[in-house]
Amino acid sequence: MSDDMTPLALTQQLVRLDTINPPGNEGTAAHLAGALLERAGFSVAYHELASGRLNVIAELKGSSNDKPLCFTGHLDTVPLGAAAWSVDPFGGELAAGKLYGRGTTDMKAGIAAMVVAAIDTARRPVRRGLKLVLTAGEETGCEGAAALAKSGVLGQAGALVVGEPSSNHPFVGHRGALWLKLVHTGRTAHGSMPELGDNAVVKAAHTIAALDDFGFNAVPHPVLGKPTLNIGYVHGGANVNSVPDRAEVGLDIRTIPGQEHQEIRERIAAHGHENCHIEPMLDLRSVYSDPSEPWLAGTLRRIARVTGRAETGPQGAPYFTDAAVLNPVFGNPPFIILGPGEPTMAHQTDEYCFVDRIDEATEIYRAIAVDWCD
Repeated sequence: MSDDMTPLALTQQLVRLDTINPPGNEGTAAHLAGALLERAGFSVAYHELASGRLNVIAELKGSSNDKPLCFTGHLDTVPLGAAAWSVDPFGGELAAGKLYGRGTTDMKAGIAAMVVAAIDTARRPVRRGLKLVLTAGEETGCEGAAALAKSGVLGQAGALVVGEPSSNHPFVGHRGALWLKLVHTGRTAHGSMPELGDNAVVKAAHTIAALDDFGFNAVPHPVLGKPTLNIGYVHGGANVNSVPDRAEVGLDIRTIPGQEHQEIRERIAAHGHENCHIEPMLDLRSVYSDPSEPWLAGTLRRIARVTGRAETGPQGAPYFTDAAVLNPVFGNPPFIILGPGEPTMAHQTDEYCFVDRIDEATEIYRAIAVDWCD
């Protein structure tokens, strides 16, 4: 394994490692990235999420006591889906300027670009330090980042760069995610004698109808927009000739800065049927970084110089990221979300990333790191 590995070659190596979550198996990918960083002078620590599943924290100390710049990305990918792929999802095949495979966009190309940029930065004197946090289990609710936060091993960071797919356009925040399971209970009976039962599906239907006009009473955020509520699934009953005694409704709520999730849960409970109780599935707060903050403003200008694209108005990512967990632990420093992947190709069949985006992201990350560390 060469220390002069190109970002494309490293992306291909990472894609050829199956880290589909579940089960994850991110350990091999963690060791691949960690070994390269360790040979470049980083101190590398592995933190186990579960058997075969590792988070990585790699740090290059600077000559000052200032907080380091942190790059972060996740090593796991989503399953392949039911549709057939036209390419080997673990082949790392190249065609017409695209690199194909599961995780190319989301987000192994971003991991490769930041690792190569960090290694390049380590070859020069470093005043302020550099840190990489590579996580397991992001795709199932930021599990790896949450485990690191709980264990207290993350340390400090003065700014954060998240390598999620953005086509190398900078995002300055994302909405929060509050996923709730609404469980309705009843009493089973024979389907020919429904009067002897208590139908949980009917109760769920009443809840759904009540939620149809649910309002957040929140002023839209100037960048992240308005909060939303989506009924993602309804499960109830086991067979057609029985009265169902349990029904579940899954809610996907996306929130904006200033909203309190506990207050939203209480309002949802008030809309639900009296025989409904709420079980939380995911609770991630929204995150936002003011584009006028000095480091972020300078970084946005630097990105525009590297890409040759004019600065645009601030935008938010449509998805959530590990920043929802990491940024509060770091004391809410300025952050940016930027990666070479194509947002519209995330989780798709025949997922790909443009090769030139990988090189461009590496150059952007290198410019950000050098500016911080000099």
